[in-house]
Amino acid sequence: MRWNNLVNILGILIIAIGLAMIFPLLCSFYYFDHSYHAFIKSIIIALSLGLLLHGVFRKHRFDYISPREGMAVVAIGWTAIGLVGALPFYFSGYFEFFVDAFFESVSGFTTTGSSVITDIEALPRAILFWRSLIQWLGGMGIIVLSLAILPFLGVGGMQLYKAEVPSPVPDKLKPRLSETAMILWKVYALISLAQFILLWLGGMTVFDSLCHTFTTMPTGGFSTRNTSIAHYDSLYFDCVIILFMVISGINFSLHYQFLKGKPLAFWRDRECRFFIGIFLLFTALVSYDTYGSVYKTIIDAVRYSAFQVASIVTTTGYATADYELWPGMSQVILFVCMFLGASAGSTGGGVKCIRVMLCFKYCYRELFALIHPRAVSQVKMAGKTVPEDVMKSIMGFLALYMGLYVICSIALAGLGVDLVTSLTAVASCIGNVGPGFGMVGPTENFAMIPKAGKWLLIWCMLLGRLEIYTVVILLVPEFWRK
Repeated sequence: MRWNNLVNILGILIIAIGLAMIFPLLCSFYYFDHSYHAFIKSIIIALSLGLLLHGVFRKHRFDYISPREGMAVVAIGWTAIGLVGALPFYFSGYFEFFVDAFFESVSGFTTTGSSVITDIEALPRAILFWRSLIQWLGGMGIIVLSLAILPFLGVGGMQLYKAEVPSPVPDKLKPRLSETAMILWKVYALISLAQFILLWLGGMTVFDSLCHTFTTMPTGGFSTRNTSIAHYDSLYFDCVIILFMVISGINFSLHYQFLKGKPLAFWRDRECRFFIGIFLLFTALVSYDTYGSVYKTIIDAVRYSAFQVASIVTTTGYATADYELWPGMSQVILFVCMFLGASAGSTGGGVKCIRVMLCFKYCYRELFALIHPRAVSQVKMAGKTVPEDVMKSIMGFLALYMGLYVICSIALAGLGVDLVTSLTAVASCIGNVGPGFGMVGPTENFAMIPKAGKWLLIWCMLLGRLEIYTVVILLVPEFWRK
């Protein structure tokens, strides 16, 4: 492990976060909300620390990053930007304990959307803007952005890309990784602009339109309102946000292909069809379940069901209804959605649809082998054989995901948290969803979770955002040995 390289990159990441704080600082000056002091302090600390680390270690040039170094940079880097991003929250005076500020920051950067804030509308607008901006930055990944603007990482950047992009098999759109990252960010920014315009034309203020765009595209879910999107009670806003939540849950390489003149790219992709199919199926089931028992008209049943299913399955976490008042079947479906997640290569969290599809295919192959023990069968996707090493990685991921979910749920319950809250809070954080059930339901927040529980859930958020392996591997002693 070449620590000089790692510290050098950490310094650059911290500098980037410090520079990003300039935007909410300008917002503070514009709205005269008196939170500018928090950002000035944070910018000074971030830039000083970042320049110090980069200045000391920049002489150590490199043109290759090993897989181990790539995973270490990503895991430690995301923890570092979470700590630096927490400074404005803490210095603002609205967070009594640093763990709360750190929780909010990590929840933002990992696009989880879980919050410890009890009165969101009481916060200064600059803090709300920073809260939204960090989700937008975290959506496609701070490190992918770094690859786009720091070409000196060269070929070694592929290790960072593999550790960062939420996909079993990263899809390089261009030969050079920096070009791939730049393309992804251009597509991301273009779709974000489209949503901003639609929200603004619908009557939402410029500030709210921008903040909700910043938290929809990364499937983050932070809102500027205490009651989330339910505050607006608008069918138009619901439809616009549903559309962009679904768009954000689709592999961004497909959006690029679509913009390049391939309109059938979405239909030809089996994972995309599976994701859309699951969304429509679950929406139909929840609409059927809530029609008559909760909503008097089928239009309302479909409207609120579609929004909540899209919000949970894409791991966005917005709310337009208190789904804890819905029938049991609907709640179970939403709980399942917390694990399912969106497509690989999207900004969503969860297990990802492609892993679920391949898991089903693998299980079918095993059943087939029991019936025909001498037959040679292989797992295929889109007519191509899936390599055994990829299948092993996916099955290992699923085992780790569920194992860590059980362990963390037990640990949270051991801190005095009730059963429903423990099970859904961990599912929400490790899946980067946002709200859960019980004490952390759609009308509640994570403020009542014990401090030790918040540290545990912070770790769960990082686990989910970095796809388990990148974080857990740091706990293996052999990882640090030469």
